[in-house]
Amino acid sequence: MKIEIIEVYQVDLPYSGGVYTLSGGREYRSFDATIVRIETACGIEGWGESTPFGATYIAAHALGVRAGIAEIAPHLIGRDPRQVERINEVMQGALVGHNHSKAALDIACWDIFGKSVGLPVCELLGGSTGHRLPTISSIYAGTPDDMRTRVAAHRTKGFMGHSIKIGALDVEGGPALDAERIAACLADRRPGEFFLADANGGLIPETALRMLRLLPSGLDFTLEAPCATWGETLSLRKRCNVPIIMDELAQDDADIIQIIACDAADGIGLKISKSGGLTPGRRQRDIACAAGLTVSVQDTVGSTIAFAGIVHLGATVPQRNLRCILDCREMVTLTTAKFDAPVVDGGVHVPDLPGLGLVVNTNVLGDPIETFRC
Repeated sequence: MKIEIIEVYQVDLPYSGGVYTLSGGREYRSFDATIVRIETACGIEGWGESTPFGATYIAAHALGVRAGIAEIAPHLIGRDPRQVERINEVMQGALVGHNHSKAALDIACWDIFGKSVGLPVCELLGGSTGHRLPTISSIYAGTPDDMRTRVAAHRTKGFMGHSIKIGALDVEGGPALDAERIAACLADRRPGEFFLADANGGLIPETALRMLRLLPSGLDFTLEAPCATWGETLSLRKRCNVPIIMDELAQDDADIIQIIACDAADGIGLKISKSGGLTPGRRQRDIACAAGLTVSVQDTVGSTIAFAGIVHLGATVPQRNLRCILDCREMVTLTTAKFDAPVVDGGVHVPDLPGLGLVVNTNVLGDPIETFRC
């Protein structure tokens, strides 16, 4: 089985909530998605997606994703897509770094692999645990009352987890506003719910400690990506009694190993495109679980195609380690594929279909903007 054609599509994914606000005044209204279709000589096709969270989340952006694919794709023509480790070696040889560019290609190869043997991708990644996967909402930064209302709205949709964005500058209300946001979002907490206060690197140790000291006692939540640098995070870790989750600073295998060696965090946010796809993602899953870290399987953002990858990898994380998966479908208004994984009783089950289990809606993709072939 050999790769014969690689097609690249560009699709805009409008944010379903209008304007998404992060720490530092960052705003997003739409996300620039790159979707890849790989076709083999025997006619099996695979799909993958890479959608950066704008250009100010980590060192990745949509134009860079497509430029990287242009560097890599010619080297994959004629290769066996089922040999996922060899595919990743070829990609690394063609382009150092740029994980977001490699993710869509890697995921599409796993889709082909699964279809070629008649198995869901999760079975090839180690096997599904069979448990329902708890989904987490993404609550952008706003007023405390507004954020509390949006948490309640997601609760009615069946979400068991809530990622609430914090990181207000002092001129915006600073630690006091962030403390009010957290307290408001947790005010109606139900049994079994999980809350994650995500600063996306928007705090420094001083502001984080001030915020934590302003909170009422007994609130049950974790603090994700509080600071932008390793030094700041380690400084906060020494003085913080709230569990810390690493996200933006956990991008490759070496980062996960360093987190463990430094005891820098209690869990990781494993975002598939940030990691470079499912192949490195499963390694990071195994390293984290071996060290007793919790794992949230997510992606930076994306459509249903990205969500399928999240579900398949999430299904393989042991239940005691899996904190949640991100349902990125509800973050955007465009539906790129049919994927039978509704949120029921707080989570989803992975579909028992070959490959990713997607039926892609090619009508919304338009024509490929670039094609690579034999």
